[in-house]
Amino acid sequence: MTFMIAFGLASVMLAIGLIIRSKVGFIRRMLVPTSVIAGIIGFFVMNSGMVTAVDAGMYIQIVTLLFTVTFISIGLTSNPKSKSTASSGRDVAKGSLGMGFTWNILYALTPFVAVVILLAIGGIFGMDAVYGLLIPFAFTQGPGQAATYGAIMDAATVGVTFAALGFVLCFLIGVPLARYGIKKGLAKSMASRKIEKPVERGYYTKDEERESLGDETMYSGNIDTMSFHFAVIGICFLLAIGLAELASMIPGIGPTISGMLFIYGMIAGYLVKYVMRKLGIEHFLDNKFQSKITGWSTDYLIVASFMSVTFSVIGNWIVPILVISVVVTLISLAICLYFGQRYGGKNDYERTIGIYGTSTGTVPSGIALVRIVDPSLRTSTSVELGLMNIPMMISNVTFATIMLIASGVLSMPLGLLLLLAPIPVYLIVMRVFKVWGPKTYDLKEDDTAYVGDMESVPSK
Repeated sequence: MTFMIAFGLASVMLAIGLIIRSKVGFIRRMLVPTSVIAGIIGFFVMNSGMVTAVDAGMYIQIVTLLFTVTFISIGLTSNPKSKSTASSGRDVAKGSLGMGFTWNILYALTPFVAVVILLAIGGIFGMDAVYGLLIPFAFTQGPGQAATYGAIMDAATVGVTFAALGFVLCFLIGVPLARYGIKKGLAKSMASRKIEKPVERGYYTKDEERESLGDETMYSGNIDTMSFHFAVIGICFLLAIGLAELASMIPGIGPTISGMLFIYGMIAGYLVKYVMRKLGIEHFLDNKFQSKITGWSTDYLIVASFMSVTFSVIGNWIVPILVISVVVTLISLAICLYFGQRYGGKNDYERTIGIYGTSTGTVPSGIALVRIVDPSLRTSTSVELGLMNIPMMISNVTFATIMLIASGVLSMPLGLLLLLAPIPVYLIVMRVFKVWGPKTYDLKEDDTAYVGDMESVPSK
């Protein structure tokens, strides 16, 4: 019952968000997704004290569940191949590696910046500089990690406050950036740079041409096509749990890598799709309909992510927290824009949007921004956002440093130097694997379509 109440509340938020998106001109023109509007409303509703039948903990469970379902669905979907969007395994690997190491750089740099700010102004407000170490958990990992490690430092409220502000700043900057990319023609998966009426409005009228949801693959008198697709997702979920259990048996790193259930979900999706292809029944899964399931899970995932964040008034500390959040957001934006233009792929703009959203919120917020410029997820960006968690595991050295500083084992000056130490190594790796190269697009130039070492070619 509690789960259905939580689901129902999220649905109410989506309905309200859709009305606001369609009626408020400014929000409509900025192309703010309904899920983001709904999430922000849900955040305030959950923190108003009006809702007692369900708590934030239930939404954290929903986020965990839907996170895995989303990546299972991505694994089950074959991206349509076209000259503009087709990606090889090498391209996917490059995108995952580039975005993963960009994330690693921010994971190491942002706590350094936050601590330095608190060393400068924290004393005025009575806020210890050690609380600046919570910023990477909140911005690059989300409210769950922020609350967990905030509790270890006796500052869970500080952690979730950082996380809430991260979500707001993620979409406050990310949505206009995505819209800018559409108008400039940087988003290659969009058929036109012109923002059509249904795109701006957010829905189709009865007289407008609409896209199909996909084709029936099952006789409904036997089993509904939707039922079959969700049955396959359920099988993949159980397979993912089994794969995670096997991974947990690996000595040393097992407990760490087994926790990323969504990665095993995507692998399970690929495995099941491969088996179905070998059996000659791959056509039972309709790619277009499967992509709609991905969209459904992402929409609810975004709403639940906002509604899982609890917020408390923390007095004068809100001032330094705001300063840190704004500064870290600007630094994250600058780094994501710089490296995002240099990964070396046709979908680098989508990657830029995705890594910015992930670096200020969570992977779901990154995917939400990607869906603005790539609504059907035709590029490999969403897959890369999942796979980039593999190179991100190298950041455990930064995590260990943060914990040693917080526990007092490392002095603050030495700890700050050690936080920055891995960054040159990350940059070298990016150079060696050629995910830090020439620009593939330029924000200042209009109508640009050049990739890697190719010369720029005007788009028609």
